[in-house]
Amino acid sequence: MNKLPVDKVNFSDTNVNRWFIVANPTSGNRNFSKKWKLIQQLLRNKNIDFSFSITQFAKHEIELVQNAVKKGYRNFISVGGDGTLHHVVNAIMLQRYVKTSDITIAVIPLGTGNDWIKTYNIPNDIKKAIEIINKKKTILQDIGVLETADKKMTYFNNAAGLGYDAYIVNKLKKLKSFGAASYLLAGIYGLFFYKKSVFSISFDDKKIETTCLMTVIGLCKFSGGGMQFTKDVNPSDGFFDISIAKNITFLDLVLNINKLYSGEIVHHKKFETYKTKEIHIHPKNSTPFIQADGELIGTGNVTAKILERAINFVVN
Repeated sequence: MNKLPVDKVNFSDTNVNRWFIVANPTSGNRNFSKKWKLIQQLLRNKNIDFSFSITQFAKHEIELVQNAVKKGYRNFISVGGDGTLHHVVNAIMLQRYVKTSDITIAVIPLGTGNDWIKTYNIPNDIKKAIEIINKKKTILQDIGVLETADKKMTYFNNAAGLGYDAYIVNKLKKLKSFGAASYLLAGIYGLFFYKKSVFSISFDDKKIETTCLMTVIGLCKFSGGGMQFTKDVNPSDGFFDISIAKNITFLDLVLNINKLYSGEIVHHKKFETYKTKEIHIHPKNSTPFIQADGELIGTGNVTAKILERAINFVVN
């Protein structure tokens, strides 16, 4: 999304080609200090010039990145999980100093789910991730923006959803100590306790009203710790990949649990898939949770719009 500056800032050329690292010490549950020392050493071994800041509180990434943009940085490394990357992306989309497409983001994964990296075959390995950064192959990816009922705007780079998947995200807060298994545990819990509601969904010339387990708005392939709810994803084609899971039962999910991870679930008779640039979702008899990149952002009604080729990402 190209944004014109609203303030005059005297940028320093010194930082244009340097990397600014935002590292989240709470990602990956443990051993951050040891991993952080390794990351710095490997970057220096590759002669990668960088500065860094460590987050100190929730969403601190937004302040750190925006200040770095003001100082002339255009290349950022997110050290953490999907949540850290989500906040880095939001910082870039919210700033008004440079075009977002002039900024590049790379990832060194430390988190629990690390779903975004799976689309681009970035390994969950610090040394290999840094080798990818050193090559600096990039793709200009689409970004989604959500507007909730209270007019709050949130950007996302991977996937957003309303219903069951967001309910799982809410439950994850109590299960993070189980690591990667926390997603499966939260999913099983949701099978027993999440109650479907009627969604009114409108996009293009369509209007669908149905009992709905969840509606997923996808830019990339994976969410929920490796599950695949979307079909024919292309993160740079200018379209969302929408999946509507209709009145799917507990038994349906149990019998098809392997298909949640293989992506074959989208061929189930109770799944519908579409491509669109904008979608409006209105839950009619409840206020289910809304998630973006595995972060809860609100409840109830939501509108999603796509911003084409908005940020450069370093990929494999």
